[in-house]
Amino acid sequence: MSKAHVVFATITGNNEDVADIVTEGLEDQGLEVIQSEISQTEPEELLDADIIVFCIYTYNEGHLPEEGEDFYNDMQELDLSSQIYGVAGSGDVFYEEFYNTAVDDFSNALKKAGAIKGSNEIKINLEPDQEDIEKLDEMTANLAKALTTKR
Repeated sequence: MSKAHVVFATITGNNEDVADIVTEGLEDQGLEVIQSEISQTEPEELLDADIIVFCIYTYNEGHLPEEGEDFYNDMQELDLSSQIYGVAGSGDVFYEEFYNTAVDDFSNALKKAGAIKGSNEIKINLEPDQEDIEKLDEMTANLAKALTTKR
């Protein structure tokens, strides 16, 4: 069975909600899924997954989550060329140009590590609503399709 790893970072709980939705969507696609909080995850664990999804927040004015900075840096040193990835994140449009920039940062870091982009990034304002849930479900379907296409 194909495996997915969903890694999240959250302050408000919104990104854990996003991770729960993604995890359920990937399970519905027939994948075995591990979900973990970023500070409780070693970057090398990503190597055991076929699909990697990050549900990440942006702190204040464009900063990565402090608890994920070492993970972010170490992840870029891995060879993730066998993994397919997606990135989603909840943020607050109040921060204007800094809104969900960590989503882009993580996507770029995964590209740098050689991972294959399986879906467009999803940026959610605050907690996920029905429209966001539909986008996340589409993301999980796209990731599963990318895995099937890759094989």
